[in-house]
Amino acid sequence: MDKEEIIARAFHIFGAMERPRHFTDYQHCCECKEHDEVLLSSSPRTISRSDLGTMGWDPITFTTDDGFRYYLPGLIRIVLTEKGESNYYEQFLWHVEQTALADHRKIDFNEEERAVIWSTLSFLLNHRCDEIERECLGDSLLGAMDLWSPTECGLDNTRALNGKNTALT
Repeated sequence: MDKEEIIARAFHIFGAMERPRHFTDYQHCCECKEHDEVLLSSSPRTISRSDLGTMGWDPITFTTDDGFRYYLPGLIRIVLTEKGESNYYEQFLWHVEQTALADHRKIDFNEEERAVIWSTLSFLLNHRCDEIERECLGDSLLGAMDLWSPTECGLDNTRALNGKNTALT
């Protein structure tokens, strides 16, 4: 699947998600309120890389489970289309790893939803490998792929990254 197909699939699968009235516990503190305002002012089709800040200031980290699902097509769009120094690789990989591990979120994804996330990760491996390695994110990508791999694919925990065999533990 090419990136346009993956993005279209993500919007199709997650597009029926109702927009939450709020995306964070906006009354908790001024940071939560600020992140909520950023997310309220955008949509999955309009959110920009600059709206997502940095690892230390990312509104998606503070969003509710419903907010995460709602914005997931936009995050997929950004991670697949933004390249270079302003890429979203590290933040995206952190979000999907933590979500799969249920360390940060308690979301049950169906097979179709899991497949689009895995397709996104697979695209990054096949088309952004050099950038991923340059940023020392190979283990994160492979770990996320292992967590999101469709069970029917029979994938194990050993993957090739840029010609190197990397075993995940």
